[in-house]
Parts: sequence; C-alpha cells; structure tokens
Amino acid sequence: MDLLREMRQRRLFFDGGTGSLLQAQGLKAGELPEVWSITRPEVCVKLHRDYLEAGADIIKTNTFGANGLKFKGRENANGAEWGASTAGHSGAERGASTAGRTGAGQESSTAGHPGAEQTASTTPPAAARPADSYSVDEIVTAAMKNARRAVAEAGHGYIALDLGPTGKLLKPLGDLDFEDAVELYKEVVRIGRREGADLVLIETMSDSYELKAAVLAAKEAGEGLPVFATVVFDGKGKLLTGGNVESTVALLEGLRVDALGINCGLGPVQMKGIVEELLKVSSLPVIVNPNAGLPRSENGVTLYDIDGDRFAQVMEEIARMGACFLGGCCGTTPEHIQKTVGRCKDVPLVWPQARKRTVISSYSQAVCIEGKTVIIGERINPTGKSKFKQALRDHNLEYILKEGVTQQDNGAQVLDVNVGLPEIDEPSMMEEVVKELQAIIDLPLQIDTSNPRAMERALRVYNGKALINSVNGKAEVMDEIFPLVARYGGAVVALCLDESGIPETAEGRIQVAKKIIREAARYGIGTEDLIFDGLCMTVSSDSKGALTTLETLRRIRDELGCKSVLGVSNISFGLPQREIINASFFTMAMECGLSAAIVNPNSEAMMRAYYSFNALMDMDPQCGEYIRIYGGQAGSLGKTLPRNPGAGSAGAAGGGLGAGSVGAAGGGLGTGNAGTTGAGSASGQSTAAFEIASRLSAAIERGLREEAHRAVGELLETREPLDVINTEMIPALDRVGKGFEAGTIFLPQLLMSAEAAKAAFEVIKDRMASSGQVQEKKGTIILATVKGDIHDIGKNIVKVLLENYSYEVIDLGRDVPPKTIVETAMERKVRLVGLSALMTTTVPSMEETIRLLREQLPGTLVMVGGAVLTPEYARTIGADAYCRDAMASVNYAEEVFAGT
Repeated sequence: MDLLREMRQRRLFFDGGTGSLLQAQGLKAGELPEVWSITRPEVCVKLHRDYLEAGADIIKTNTFGANGLKFKGRENANGAEWGASTAGHSGAERGASTAGRTGAGQESSTAGHPGAEQTASTTPPAAARPADSYSVDEIVTAAMKNARRAVAEAGHGYIALDLGPTGKLLKPLGDLDFEDAVELYKEVVRIGRREGADLVLIETMSDSYELKAAVLAAKEAGEGLPVFATVVFDGKGKLLTGGNVESTVALLEGLRVDALGINCGLGPVQMKGIVEELLKVSSLPVIVNPNAGLPRSENGVTLYDIDGDRFAQVMEEIARMGACFLGGCCGTTPEHIQKTVGRCKDVPLVWPQARKRTVISSYSQAVCIEGKTVIIGERINPTGKSKFKQALRDHNLEYILKEGVTQQDNGAQVLDVNVGLPEIDEPSMMEEVVKELQAIIDLPLQIDTSNPRAMERALRVYNGKALINSVNGKAEVMDEIFPLVARYGGAVVALCLDESGIPETAEGRIQVAKKIIREAARYGIGTEDLIFDGLCMTVSSDSKGALTTLETLRRIRDELGCKSVLGVSNISFGLPQREIINASFFTMAMECGLSAAIVNPNSEAMMRAYYSFNALMDMDPQCGEYIRIYGGQAGSLGKTLPRNPGAGSAGAAGGGLGAGSVGAAGGGLGTGNAGTTGAGSASGQSTAAFEIASRLSAAIERGLREEAHRAVGELLETREPLDVINTEMIPALDRVGKGFEAGTIFLPQLLMSAEAAKAAFEVIKDRMASSGQVQEKKGTIILATVKGDIHDIGKNIVKVLLENYSYEVIDLGRDVPPKTIVETAMERKVRLVGLSALMTTTVPSMEETIRLLREQLPGTLVMVGGAVLTPEYARTIGADAYCRDAMASVNYAEEVFAGT
C-alpha cells in the first residue's frame, strides 16, 4: 500500500535507536556507525529485521551522518572545500535546474550496484580501508541494500532514507553556504531515491536554516518521495538556534512536508508538553520519536533510565493526545518498540484538522495574524526616501540594518523589505539584504518586489515563512508568484486589482479577491495564506476613496472570512500634515477589521493611535502595554518612542538605534539619545564621548559590525583601550549573555553580537600594538570535538565567546583523538579543557579523554557539552562541569580563572 494513503488509515510506527545498539555489538568509540553498513552488513540487516519483527512499519537507513563532509562527496571528492564550489551562483536558479538531475557521484561510483561486484572486488577489503576513504555513494548504497534485504526477509516495511545534521552552522553564523548544504543533502537523496527509498526522513535538526536546506534538497532531488521532518527541542521547547514550536511548524507547513515532529534530546515524559504544543498548531500529522529517557554512563556504557514498559505507557498517553507516528531514538530497542506497538496500535487514529491560521515566521518566532492588527514596518523601501536610495547605490547595508533595528525597537512586528531601484541588481541585492537582516533581527520579513527573480532568490534563502508582497488578479502575475508560494511557502498579500485596473467600488474589489481565491486554490494555497489589500486611494483626489476602502475591509472580513492589509499612508498623499489624516484613518481601518498595517512605526502619531485603539477595544489586557509605554511620560506626548521589550536584543539593557530613541538602560546609534551604558556615564565624560560609548554598546548588542568598528575608533581618541574593553565592551557582551540565558535573545543574535565585538577588538588590538601595549589573556583553554564526532557547531560557538572574553583558545578541531588532547594539555600546561559531542556513539570517546586527563593531568578541569549530555550524564563520565550552552561555558571559565 502507498505510504501516504496508509498513514491516513492507521497509526504507523518507526523503529528505534541505531548507534546505541551498534555499540552493544562492538562499535568502538569514535568509529563511524555508517561504515558498518559495508563492514558489518549482517549486523545492520538484523537490527532492521528485529525492529520490523517487533512491529515497526518504518525503518531508518544507517545514513544519519552520511554526507560529503564526513565521506567523499560528489563535489568534494578531490578535497575541495564546501563553500567554494557554488559561490556566486543563484540558489533559486540552481535549485530549479538541478531538481531531479542524476548526480555526478552516482555516475562515477559503482560500488554496491547490481552487476558491479567485479569492480568492487578490485578495492581493498572493507575493514582495511580508512573510514573517510568511502564515498557517500558507497555508504548510502550499502545502507539501502541492507534495509531492502531486511524488508524482504520480514515481509513488510517502509524504508526511510535518514538525513541528519551536517554538523556545521550555515553562514553567516558558520562557514557552510546555504546552497552547499542543499547540495550535500541532494547527493544523498538522489542515491537513496535510486536505491528504492520509500520516503525521506530529516531528523535531529536543531537549526531551522539547515532544516530548510534539507527539505528543499529532498523536494528537489526526491522526485515526489514523501518528506518527513523531525527536530530537537530542548526542555523549554526551543531549537538550538532559537526557533520555537510555532515557528518550526510554520516553516515546515509552508515547505509542504508530509509529516513533522520531534525526536531525540528528551525522553517521552519530557516531550509531552512540547507534543501538546505541536498538536495545537500543526495541520500535519505529528511524529514523536523520543529517547529512552535520560542517559547516564556505567563502566563506559551509555544507559538510559526508561525501560520498555514505562516507555510504552507514556507513548500510549502521547498516542491518545493525537500523535500519528510513534517510534524511538537514542537508547530505544526493539523491546521498546514492540511494547509501544502493543499498547498503541489499537488507539484510534485522529487525523489532524486544518488549523486555518494565518501565520508567518522568522527563524525564532511566529506571528499569527489574528485579532490585534499586526504592524508591518515600511521604512526599508526606497520610495520617497533619497537617503535610502543612496544607501542602495552605495551598497551601504549598515544603513539598511539600522532602519530595521530602529523599527523593531519602536514596535514593528514584521519588516517590509523593498530594494527595487532601476540602476541596481535587484535580485542580488534582495538576497543579500534578506540574509543580513535575518542575521541580526528576529522579526518575520515581508518580501516586497515586483521582480519574480528577486522574489525567488529572497524566498529561497529566507529562514522562515515569509509574507510575500504581492500578487494581484492579473493572470500573468498569479502564474508567476503562486508557484513560488507553493514551493517555498509564505502568506501572500493579494491586491484587489486586475487587468482592468483598480475597481472603483468595494463590490468590484471583492470580485477580484474571489478570482484570486479560486486561482490560488489550484496551487494548493488556502485562504488562510491570502491577505487582501483593499487598496488606499488618496482622499485628495477621490473624496470617497477612504469610504470605499473601509467598506472593502469590512467585506473581506465578513463575506470572505479573510485577512486584510493596507499601506495606510497612501490615504493622505498630497495633503499637509499627513500624520493627522493617517492616524485617524488607521483607527477607522482597525475598527473595520484591518488585520495588518504597513506603517511607519517610528511615527509617534501612528503608534499612539495603535496602542490607544488596542486599549479601548479590549485587545490590551488591563491596558498593560499602553501603561508600559506611556506610564512614565510626563507633560506633552510623543517626546520619546518606546523601546519594544519583545525586540530581539538584550531587552531593556540594550540600546536604541534611531534619532530620538530611548532605551531603559541603553543609548542608541543615532543622535539625541538618552540612557546609560555602565561606566560610560561616569562623571566628567563629555556628552559627545558618552554618545559614542552608547553607540558602541548598542552596536555590539545588536550585532552591527561596521558601526562597532567605527564607534570604537572614535572612542579611542579620548579613552584608553583597556578602559573601553572593561567599561563598555565587556558589559555589553554581559548584557547579551544574560539575555541569551533568559531566553530573550537567541543564538544567531548572540553570535552576531560576538562578531561585532570581534570587529571592535581588532581596532583595539591594532591601537595597542602601535603603542606597545599588550592585552593580557585571562587564561588558556583547549576546545575539541571528541574522536568520531564531526559536529563542531557547539565548540565553535564557545570559541567565539571565550575569545571575546579575553581567553586564549586552542581549538583542536573535530574528530580529535584523546591522546592528542592530553598531549596538548600537558605541553601547554592548560588548566581547563572543553569537550563537545553530539552523538551517543561518541560519548565513550569523551569519557576516555577525561580518564586520560585524570591520570596524566589531575589538576586540569574538564567542561563538557553537547546535545546528548545531561548534568547527570556529565557527572557519570567524570566531567567537572556540564555546560548546557556557550554562555554557561564562559561563566564556568570565569569561575575557574577568577583571581589568577
């Protein structure tokens, strides 16, 4: 039976853990489990068969880490670094042209193919070959062969081609290009499809951007294979890079995966709350594949604390909540799956209902367009803005970023992005601006362009589900834009005009809206993803223009049951004191059901209208937001603009960015700012120097590299380098770190802040070198990802932060043998070693490293971190400290080296 049909008829069951069971069969510390598909195929076949006989319907191939970074891939077989091969190419164009194409790797490698045994026999015996000498094609082909054999022997089962994370962060946070990540996954998908996979399972993802790359690869190279995706949430329901349940669901539903869910990281008990959230917002079937509880180590063996009976009991509770797929991850065994199947197979399957929610998202948050009007900041748009136009011509991205940050600080919930000028390359500029904005701002973006190429390039690299501006009732426009929405996801602004122009009446505009709804349905786009623009015509030329627009808004809400949007300021074009008209019309539009407004959030008149309307219409409980913003103001209104506490900076400790903006404890990057930044307000400091210090602190907190570079250079004209470091830069980093620990900012912002600080440190370093000064290091720390593990995301993040806190970091890289770590620690007399591991199978390498350090350097302390670790697990393998994130590593280092 077809998988997509069968999964609607009954609950299906995945298999369980792989690596932990291979360890029990003799997989050594640091050995790559994927290689066993070739060297120990009988073990792999039996593992699959045991799960199928236990009742599993879907088995996962032994390809979790099979990619061109770990094995010889199609494009890097000659040693070329990923990242260089595709630089300068448009991913949107390459994605379309390569979909379904046969990869070069499968043409050049025949190992494992039917009829190719004579070729394979000329190579050395499998066991004699180094692990990294295998090609991706060999690994995936062997894994598929083993899975097919198990299915044949068991007489049933679907084969899921298993794709895990690459182990790298994508640019700009890491060094892997987005399109290179897509290509890495495409290579595996092409081979898996060729070898008979029934579906693609993308699992254990902790970064929404890498998740999107994998989904696009599966869609473009899978030729119709079903695509399932599961992610790793922490106990607070967050991805490593900050995404939450709602933003992750929005992204995956927009990309049209067939099922989504959660795996790894947590046991079934800890997952229940997150599963409940998933079921509330997802219109797709939900997958739940937990670990067998929490891990610990006994005599070098990783054990888990939930047996098969308890696991099955909790999984039955999850089944009754509404999960459609159940299975296991690390530590689970055929026994866990057998008992889960026994308890859950007869629990009635409840297929999810379409939620019909109008949702857009960034990498870290979702904005549901429902109830209170959503504010879309209009300032990143060259129309009528000479300075902005010049910034585009000069490629002054810092100016654009400041516009975005200022709007966020002043209350925008979404940012419109329009970079269209006749004299620039709009597709390239749009792609670049989207990448830069989403690196430092956590608001969803509205991609605003009439250029389909620019639209596609932006949508492809956008890390979330975008708002798309726009489509209209013209057939050619719908034919260009709707396929992009179907491919990349998004909610669409739909203008109520067509080939006949803008209808003069509300009835005419509603008829155009109905035509757009019918056409969108042909592409599988529901009304929840259409936001209709009733169109504002200036009242200076059409005295009935406002009335027509307001009637259109009411009918969009009441007759069509749809959402609406307006570019509000169009109503006053050609009139004096436009804000008076704009604010009044804005209030009237909200009363008529306006769902989203494209306005200037820096306008005090518009924001006063917004906050007061919400308070009066019972959309601001106990007038809390209104009081927070205006409660501290005395005298006349509008002297300052409120800082948005939900902004993705360090919260109240951060600095504003625009002229006249004010922060509770931070200055800004413009002029006329007020606030303090630690020692920057010391007695005797000039107003000018204080403003520069405020700019430096704000630039570091918001991740603005060029501004930090400029501000520190100016500050060094009047202050000593070490004084600037200790009184401005370190406090700014501390505020960001506290925001990260409190969950008000997320990993991308933390890293971009560190990059801004690094840019400022370079200026200071040069100044100190020219004057003969030397900045003393607090101490030396070794960092390494342990033997057998190529995932170095966590280690690299810790390195960046430690270096900003004046530590010397010896980075030994990834897949580092215990002996190398110990010898380096002895040679450099290091007091603190940091070890990272992502996979259960590599924790024994971590334990072995700690044991050797204890024997040969008993005074050296060890901090550990990684997705599979817990405080208890870290204690059982002998670590001195478990650091759950990068800031925890910095805090522990500060404790270790305090007073030295």
